[in-house]
Amino acid sequence: MVILNYRSSYLRRILSANVKKRNNDGILAHIKLPNILPEIFQIILRYIYGGKLSLEKHDDSDIIKILVDANEFEFVEKVYPYKKIIPKELREKLIKDFIYQPSEKPEQKLIKEISSKSVDSKIITYQHTELISKWIDRLGIADEMINPYEFKLILRGSHDGFSPSKFHEICDNQSHTISIIKVKDSTEILGGYNPIIWKSDCSWASTKNSFIFSFKNKDNIEDYILSRVKSTYIGYAVYNNISYGPVFTGGLILHGDNFYNKSNCCGNITYYDKIRDTRDYFSVEEYEIFQITKD
Repeated sequence: MVILNYRSSYLRRILSANVKKRNNDGILAHIKLPNILPEIFQIILRYIYGGKLSLEKHDDSDIIKILVDANEFEFVEKVYPYKKIIPKELREKLIKDFIYQPSEKPEQKLIKEISSKSVDSKIITYQHTELISKWIDRLGIADEMINPYEFKLILRGSHDGFSPSKFHEICDNQSHTISIIKVKDSTEILGGYNPIIWKSDCSWASTKNSFIFSFKNKDNIEDYILSRVKSTYIGYAVYNNISYGPVFTGGLILHGDNFYNKSNCCGNITYYDKIRDTRDYFSVEEYEIFQITKD
């Protein structure tokens, strides 16, 4: 009990109040903590007593519960010792939620937020989708995205195939789509946004909001090129053809019977900047099409 008094100001208050209520001849203290699971309380107690905590055998859900319940024991003191294993963004979010909004029952909110911060992709991460969402809304990198878009996977090459016919079968008449391409034998990621529907009628489509982009590698989202359609070529921003996949005219083109073969290219005819250092043909290792929506 001496250790609990010394290392937890919360328990110190509870135990002091308990002493005043019970008879002087009693030596046991009965503490009610209805909001804390017994197994989680045992973990927190071990940390209070020993100052050490191993989370290797616990999954993300357990870690969240530990952090949530630790709020009862002065939350800030329990979050920062974990700073080496908790991402900075999550750590600051936890501190903000629990210190400034202690009455909101943040566990459900936090778990929902963390679980929603993912994307069904073999190529990009949630951080890529946040950045692309800002590009769609023409926001700056430092601007806050209040309600990011949801990226719904509708096609994956390794699952659905790499042919133009399969692309049009799935994506025709679908609007607000993001094409994501992993270049074979490279760390490059290429992509394009088409706000209007895809068709198969050998036509150009007009939009001022389409753009193409590239990342040098998956792990560095700051190393990118964003290229928007030129104002003088808005009427030719996108090209629809049954023999091609997604075509951002002169900027990013997937064509040939199989995108997996070296028959795809990039340029900067209708878009301001080249998104690759070379105009050489390339092969597609994987590609995905997402439809974006907002709640």
